[in-house]
Amino acid sequence: MLGCVWHYVYTSFLRYWLKWFIRQVTGTCELQRICDGYQAGAARATRTEYSLRSSKNKVLRAALETKKADLWPRVDLIMKEKNIKPQKDPQFKERLHICLLQITGYSSLFVSVENLRKEVFDSDNPEHEAMLMKLWHLLMPTVNLESRVTKQWGDIGFQGDDPKTDFRGMGVLGLSNLVFFSENYTMEARQVLSHANHPKLGYSYAIVGINLTEMVYSLLRSDALKPHFYNTVQGSPELQHFQQLYCYLAYEFDKFWVAEEPESIMQFNQYREKFHNIVRTHLQDPDVSLKLSVSAAN
Repeated sequence: MLGCVWHYVYTSFLRYWLKWFIRQVTGTCELQRICDGYQAGAARATRTEYSLRSSKNKVLRAALETKKADLWPRVDLIMKEKNIKPQKDPQFKERLHICLLQITGYSSLFVSVENLRKEVFDSDNPEHEAMLMKLWHLLMPTVNLESRVTKQWGDIGFQGDDPKTDFRGMGVLGLSNLVFFSENYTMEARQVLSHANHPKLGYSYAIVGINLTEMVYSLLRSDALKPHFYNTVQGSPELQHFQQLYCYLAYEFDKFWVAEEPESIMQFNQYREKFHNIVRTHLQDPDVSLKLSVSAAN
């Protein structure tokens, strides 16, 4: 209760006067001090976002909703509003622009991911079918697929004769992640598939992949991935960066599963949550960078 009262008093009254006092002493506004005093990445972008979001100035708050193409003019407006002279602080404009690219880009990324998640797999859509066939040929290059509907799909972890039923939860997003991993990290994807087909420690490769897609999606939705993207993308994060993170999770989950040696696939939910908690702990590190440490396109 006292914490809530203090937060209200600070954000509503004290913070404004504290910022005013520091500006009189230093001759710089809060955004300048952030861009100059914090390292590029999550440290700088997170504080910049908080400063803009908590500001009473409409010009500053509007920066959070600005489109990518309009960010440079928005930076100019902010500099004019805060009376920041480029000659006195030549690095501020570029640094603030990068922060805004990261902040607004995260929101745009969520929209792109959400659209793919809502896109239902359609067997009559040639692009969807092409993705599915690509997945098979990347993972099973020496095995001919007998027909479109076949029990062979079980070899890569689908539950039925027609994989489209397994994409209902995550839509085309789940398939796109499976294909991205298999196409860009082919050796690793086949290694993970071989572990998934282990007679004792095996699991459903495709279904687990779709589950991991749901995990990374929920982390994105909750803003838990902001530090990771702010640290790893010096600009606007795109769909490929989201898919790169999925690759990391798919590879790391496989290592985790094999090391844990579960007694049965029936314990999957238990180990999934354990792995989820490990990832969330990593994401609490302000310097977090979850990258797959293997070469791509092998």
